[in-house]
Amino acid sequence: MADIHPMEARGPARINPADKAQLAESPVSLRRVAGLFRGHTSELTAVTAIIVVASIVGLAQPFLLREIIDVALPTGDTRLLAWLVGGMVAVAAITGVLGVWQTWLATSMGQQVMHVLRTRVFAHLQAQSIAFFKRTRGGDIQSRLMQDVAGLQSVITSTATSIASNLTTAVATAVAMVALNWRLSLLSLLVLPPAILLTRRVALVRRDLTMTKQKALSDLHTQVEETLSINGALLTKTLGSGPAGQARFTDTSARLIDLEVRSQLAGRWRMATMGIVFAAIPAVLYLVAGFPAISGGISIGTLIAFASLQGSIFRPIMGLLNIGAQWVSSMALLSRIFGYLDLPVEVAEPVHPARVQPSAVRGQVRFEHVSYRFPDGDGDTLSDIDLTIGAGQSVAVVGETGSGKSTLAALLVRLADPTAGRVLIDGIDVRDLSASDRSRIVGMVTQETYLAHATIADNLRQAAPSATEEDLWAALAAAQVDHVIAALPAGLETVVGARGHRFSGGERQRLAVARTLLVNPPILVLDEATSSLDTDTERELQAALDNLMAGRTTLTIAHRLSTVRNADQIVVLEGGRVVERGSHEDLLSSGGRYASLSR
Repeated sequence: MADIHPMEARGPARINPADKAQLAESPVSLRRVAGLFRGHTSELTAVTAIIVVASIVGLAQPFLLREIIDVALPTGDTRLLAWLVGGMVAVAAITGVLGVWQTWLATSMGQQVMHVLRTRVFAHLQAQSIAFFKRTRGGDIQSRLMQDVAGLQSVITSTATSIASNLTTAVATAVAMVALNWRLSLLSLLVLPPAILLTRRVALVRRDLTMTKQKALSDLHTQVEETLSINGALLTKTLGSGPAGQARFTDTSARLIDLEVRSQLAGRWRMATMGIVFAAIPAVLYLVAGFPAISGGISIGTLIAFASLQGSIFRPIMGLLNIGAQWVSSMALLSRIFGYLDLPVEVAEPVHPARVQPSAVRGQVRFEHVSYRFPDGDGDTLSDIDLTIGAGQSVAVVGETGSGKSTLAALLVRLADPTAGRVLIDGIDVRDLSASDRSRIVGMVTQETYLAHATIADNLRQAAPSATEEDLWAALAAAQVDHVIAALPAGLETVVGARGHRFSGGERQRLAVARTLLVNPPILVLDEATSSLDTDTERELQAALDNLMAGRTTLTIAHRLSTVRNADQIVVLEGGRVVERGSHEDLLSSGGRYASLSR
């Protein structure tokens, strides 16, 4: 009776209210779930067949045991004994091989389904507009893409197969028990329900404590991430909040001690009661077997075989009782994942993109009566912008914060689409250009330069994967940062650190310039690229930008007016409208808004 043990009550036994709420808000149809397994019919059929065969073959063990005890051993029939023992070994080997085969098939299928789903979600999220990433926490995206999709492994290799496995095993075992002795089977109907009920109650207690412990661990993980990241460390040191952070970490860690102790001691009195119940089950069987009038005259082999079957029926019944909670949990995961897949793509790829050779683009840019309103905005951020930038010309856009400068730049690189009007490059609507062509035609350097936690070479090759080492050094030289990299012991193989914090702001900006030079785009957007730098660093960067701007159509979004004096045309925005345009001297002499900003 060792198979019946309270510790075998595993898995969630109670439906999580959060899962129920998720499904109530976003239900998942069975047709859509079945669609995930399209193309895997043969694997599903094979897994189901293996489960059924393994369950039936496994039931031969108690009958073989009965023959050994009742026939082979009492009669001394060694030949029969050898066959029966060999049969027991064969049954164990067959069920073992079938189990490995089932696990391999189910896991392979599950991984393939997860791979397809994960890549679909990743591609769909990449297609989302910048507005989506502004309103969505990065941690939520990572959790849904990684943890929720990974959680589906249990759906495919556990929940989906446990129904067939547990149901087949429970039914076959019950039939075998009746075949061995129907009177003892009736007795089992009285003994097993209270044992199962007690086991479930212990599982519920331990599950609730485990959820609380997981939340505490999540809090601890968040504190580590927020405090020991590069930005968190900077904030902690500058604010002097180290002692307070350490106190919070200590409190959370101490709470984990209490939860772990309670988890280990949870339901001990129930488990002690269960231990008595489980010890009593075989005792009752043996007692009943001693009364032939009740048992119908049972042999010792039948009694032992029956006790073995009664022990093995406990696990599948518990598994079936937990299927409901597991299914709801699995559907909640799918609901969250499908929620991302169902997000509308605000900036969609063209169905039939225009055929453009980026190297042949002249670089004329036209904003043709362009207006833009944020999806959740009350008014237009940009209103009826009509602006032409000739090929090779430089235009600077200035204005107060909130005037719409960066939004205008975002429309050119198609981080968003105009609410009205068109943005044209050489007469082609940017909405008709594929993303790959557009990224080779329009380059952008922003105020916040993002560098991945990788080598300098890897960061530069994000723009041009096929660039040679000579190409990289040439771009660094043009960006006037080659001497900084050459002075590093590892040179191009230097790891830039988290978000590039190994380098100063000006050095990061010049690395961004070098990265853009590798693309060699005919059109350039500079979105306040120097606004966060000091005057000396700005002067160093400006020399690199001058090299970058040479011969290119340039749209400069400027915060400091000193950086736009030499622009061919300066456009002044106010409230999303063009209020002035002209050269630096003309605008100063007119005494309008630009002159006021200059003062």
